[in-house]
Amino acid sequence: MQRKASPPTSKSESPISLASDDEVVPMNEIHVPADVPDELIETYRDNMLAATAGTGSMNLFACDQKIEHLNDDFYDGGKTIPLSSNDPGHLFQIGARAHADGTIGVLAGQCGLIAQYARDHPEVPYLVKLNSKSHLVKTAQRDPISQALWDMDDVMSLVHNGINVVGIGYTVYIGSEYEHEMLTEAAQFIRQAHELGMISVVWMYPRGQAVADEKDPQLISGAAGVASCLGADFAKVNYPRAWDGMTQPESLKIAVEAAGRTGIICSGGGTLPPREFLQRLYDQMTVSGCRGAATGRNIHQKTTEEAVRMTAACHAIICEGASVDEAMAIFEGK
Repeated sequence: MQRKASPPTSKSESPISLASDDEVVPMNEIHVPADVPDELIETYRDNMLAATAGTGSMNLFACDQKIEHLNDDFYDGGKTIPLSSNDPGHLFQIGARAHADGTIGVLAGQCGLIAQYARDHPEVPYLVKLNSKSHLVKTAQRDPISQALWDMDDVMSLVHNGINVVGIGYTVYIGSEYEHEMLTEAAQFIRQAHELGMISVVWMYPRGQAVADEKDPQLISGAAGVASCLGADFAKVNYPRAWDGMTQPESLKIAVEAAGRTGIICSGGGTLPPREFLQRLYDQMTVSGCRGAATGRNIHQKTTEEAVRMTAACHAIICEGASVDEAMAIFEGK
């Protein structure tokens, strides 16, 4: 049983994040779930605006892979990954630069990782990932389970220390024999986050011995619907393979529809050539109707300068409706 965080005792103690002066989405157009207390509706809206750069669409910088993928994504002897990427501080340098440029929505990482570095960059909007697991135990050995490492009291300790935490994240493996445990924790944390005026993002991945194809478009759509039932504000899903007679972006659109008011953000996946990655992102936004993307390796497996420009290119497509050519020009520094 998770400890329930006590709500803030005053407005000054609540997890407020100031919206940008260049706010795009009118406050009254932000959907506020009914489990957000009336007195914290403004706080919730501020946090949503901070997490989406004032647009309602999320450019999430995924920095949770130090546990999820261990060091595979951060060091290869300098062959394809810059040596600077091995230092976790690289993630926060990118986040701080991108935030200063107004091109990042939120930096997502584990509570402990954020605690180690956030005093250096307290103004960056953070999403605290509450659970994680490594990839060492394979599905053939045991169905995946990822239980909470922290609770909302731990999240609030960061807030009370001046860190700009705007929401929480949690992974659920649909199809695992342990899905009921993860679903229960996710539901509780989403409710508690809303009660504190924060937003919530769930990582929804079909995975387990009962799952024959993790990229099955029907399963991806089903996972999106589960996220909506949990009350999540956003759900990160993998890019499904194409339905028969549909393109891959059209298949993802089914998941977007199944999620209802829960915004779908698609996983960035493994590193791709920049134009190919940006084209895929453009298709996900314009054809699928996603409300953003969650990108890790396609940003952080670059030098800081390149990573900041890629963040800006993603922002241009996600939040400004830029074309692939326009986004490429931003990435190339033209």
